[in-house]
Formats: sequence, structure tokens, C-alpha cells
Amino acid sequence: MQKKCNGMLGGIYGMAFIGAAIYYLQHAPNFWAAALGIVKALFWPAILMYRLFGFLKM
Repeated sequence: MQKKCNGMLGGIYGMAFIGAAIYYLQHAPNFWAAALGIVKALFWPAILMYRLFGFLKM
């Protein structure tokens, strides 16, 4: 059984999550907007890739 290592990509995703979470939290007017911002911070890379692949017709 091989051990899987994310290496640098895991670090990049982590930094992107932290940056997005800080951005959304700074712009949140209330608690529920902040909670939604945390969810958005988790999923925005997936949405970005989905739209990029759609744009590239892949």
C-alpha cells in the first residue's frame, strides 16, 4: 500500500482557504454571512476549476 502525499498542492489549497476565509469574514455584516463565508472559502476552488474546465471545453 502506497502512502499518498499532497505535498505543495495541499499547502497552496490551505493558503487559499485561509485567504478566502479572511476576505469573507472581513466583509460579513453578521454571523450568518460569516458562516456562509467559511463555506464559500471551502468550496470556491472547486467552483473555479469547474468553470475553468467549462470555459476550456474539457
